Order: sequence, then C-alpha cells, then structure tokens
Amino acid sequence: MTLTELSSILRECGVVGAGGAGFPSYAKLNEKADTVILNCAECEPLLKLHRQVMAKYAHEILRALHEVACAVGADNMIVAIKPTYHTAISAIEAELPSYDDKHARIGFLPSTFPAGDEVIVVYETTGRIVPPGKLPIAAGCIVYNVETMLNAYYAIKERRPVTHKYCTVTGAVKHPVTLRLPIGMKVSEVLSLAGGATIPDYAIVDGGPMMGKLTTENDVVTKTSNAYIVLPTSHYVVQKKKVHSPVAVNRAKSVCCHCNMCTSLCSRHLLGYPIDPSKFMTALSAGATGDIKPYINTFFCSGCGLCEMYSCFQDLNARSLIAVFKGGIRKGGVKMPPAEAAPVDPLRREKMVAHTRLTARLNLTQYNQEALLDERVIEPDILTITLSQHIGAPAVPCVKEGDRVTAGQEIAGIPDDALGVPIHSPLAGSVIGVSDKAIRIKKGENKR
Repeated sequence: MTLTELSSILRECGVVGAGGAGFPSYAKLNEKADTVILNCAECEPLLKLHRQVMAKYAHEILRALHEVACAVGADNMIVAIKPTYHTAISAIEAELPSYDDKHARIGFLPSTFPAGDEVIVVYETTGRIVPPGKLPIAAGCIVYNVETMLNAYYAIKERRPVTHKYCTVTGAVKHPVTLRLPIGMKVSEVLSLAGGATIPDYAIVDGGPMMGKLTTENDVVTKTSNAYIVLPTSHYVVQKKKVHSPVAVNRAKSVCCHCNMCTSLCSRHLLGYPIDPSKFMTALSAGATGDIKPYINTFFCSGCGLCEMYSCFQDLNARSLIAVFKGGIRKGGVKMPPAEAAPVDPLRREKMVAHTRLTARLNLTQYNQEALLDERVIEPDILTITLSQHIGAPAVPCVKEGDRVTAGQEIAGIPDDALGVPIHSPLAGSVIGVSDKAIRIKKGENKR
C-alpha cells in the first residue's frame, strides 16, 4: 500500500490519535521516518486500556503498524512498553518474529511518569532527542498509540470507520471496568455500566488524574476519551483541577520559596528543553518583565502536571498558570521561538518519578483496581455526537433532522483542504437534531 493510499483510508475512516489532542493519524505519515513506534506506555495512574487492548489484539495492532512502516519506508518498528505489562508483552513477543523485515523489537520504558509523552518515548527507545517545539518526525520517528493502530487495522482491512472508544471507568464505582463505548454516549450512562458511584458526593475526571479535566454526567464520549474516574469532591486530584488563576497567582506571590523543585523534576527540562517552571513562577509572582524568556519558554511545557501535582510541597499551581499564560500569548499572536535542547540532565534517571510513588502521593492507591476489559455491545437510545473531537477543523454536518442513518455512515465531513477527519454514526437510527456543535441520533427511530 502506498503512503497516499494509506493516508486516504485513515482520513476517510476518521482515524485520529485515540487520546490526548487527537491529532489526525493520516497527517503523521511521512516518508522521512526511519522508525515507527507503538506507544503502549499508559503512564497515567489508574488507566488500563492500552495494555488490555494490546494483550487481546496484538496481531491486528502490529499488522497496522507494519502497514505504516511499509507505506513510509521505515526500516524499524518498536513497541514501547513498560516491563510490568506481562500479558501484553507475551502477546507482542509471539507476533514479533513475523516482522523481521522491519527490525521489530520491544523498547522497554521506565515505570515512571510521564513515560507516555511521545518525546520521552522517542528518547527512551531510540536515544534521539526530538528538537524543542518539533514533532517526532524531526527525529525520524512516527509515534502512534495502541488503540489508534487498532482503529487503523480495521480501516485498512475492512474500511471500518471509527465509531467507538475504549475507556476505563474506575475510582469510586461499584465495578471498575474497561468498556468499548459508542462516541456520543452520555457520561451518566457510562457510569451506570460500572454499577454507578459508591459515594454520594463525587466529581468525575475525564482522562487521567494528572492531565485529565473535570467533566459532568451530561458530557459525552469522544474519540479521545480514555477514562472516567469517579472521586470524592474533596479529593486532592479534584481540588487541584479547580484552580482559580488570580488566587493561584496571589498564592505564588505569598508563599513560593523558589526552591526549584518544580524545575528539578520537570520531565521535559530533564531532557534539555528550555521550559523552567521555577523561573516562570518567580517572574510571574514578582511581575518581572525585564526577561521574557521564562514566559516565552512556556511553549515547551508538555502539561504533564508533575510541577503542581507532585513536586511542589507548597501546593502551588505552576502547570495551570503556565497553561493560562501560554494560551494567552498564543491568542496574542506570539509564535513559538526556535530553540535547541541542552544536554540531558546527567541525573535524569535519579530524578524521574516512579509510577507507584505518584499513585500513592495522589492518594489513588485504593482505586488502583483491575478494571477488566468488557466488550459487550452497548447501544444507548440517544447519542449526542460532537463535531469537534480532535485537533483541526470541526466536521461539517452532511445529514439533516429527520434523516435515517446506518451504523458506520458518515454524518459529518471535512473540507478537502482542511486538517481533520469525518465523523460516522455508531448506530442505526434517526437524526433528531443538528447544530454547528453536535448531531443527535435516536436509535432505530424514524420520527423525533
């Protein structure tokens, strides 16, 4: 299969990064790559789906990765995984001999956070540094995660579009579980499939406890949903996600002792990136503008959250303030400056944060449960399918209220010259609402 053919299939079937920002997968394909990497790090505490899906679908996932490697002309395939994922590793090892033509191998990652950051994945598995502000292709690599490649396999072999998302539902629920959910399903319905919350006063984190965001029961599943974690409203993780920026700035002015711990443990700083949370907090709290580097260098933050969730013993909010400031200067038209990486910190290994230690520090050990994979067929009565589910242009509806749709049918397209992918219906039914934000579909009905 040629690169052009593969790119067209991935785009038409709506394949995007199944997590994070959801970068359209076709746009990553590049003939400059000599290495394709499968990211099975699953670095956020409590998340289980990547290792579970990898263990069950290793054949399909590695077939898709091989198709990518052949299409771009890459000579190397690497599966990046933590050594503790024993079942997944066994499944991978059984398949790897089939891919000797691509020097396929396992690249073990440290059991630390954030091992899944693709910049860190590239470094740990190849020894290469992705230049600050650049994508992995600048280091000759393409990185895809496990579920993305599973979706790519079905797109390539069956032209099956992406209509569902694997999610781990855990925390304070009766039956923690990993499910295959239709996009557009309400979070309240998702929680009911896990037996509902076990506590009366709770909050819901969409994604991991470090980089996820608070959501509500009225929100819906998207192509980038990875987990729904139920926690008490008083829980540390929940409270840290309710930052009020002016208050956070005033707290920094009052109590920051400039100890440098936020920078000392910063995952990107340890790789030589110019991000320096300590200098940013010092400049921000003092209102200093003589040196703008601490502000401009916020562009190089990965948003992993170690600085505010783990490193700072005064409980300040460096990551949140960096995100607010970075968003503000982007809106103001400021561009990311060119930068080069400094040498990797010689004590980087000693400074990395162990996954088990992070889980304990966040008071999440009690919620670190099995959450076994359950692939039952789930068909809610109504889906609300949002039109902006990934980086790039929102999809444009190509159906109208009253239309009948079939499972897998395209319901929103994307202009040919825009970065983005179409959206497809997870089930057969009737369109009962269309706006510039979402399409609502009722299962098996001809009328509203």
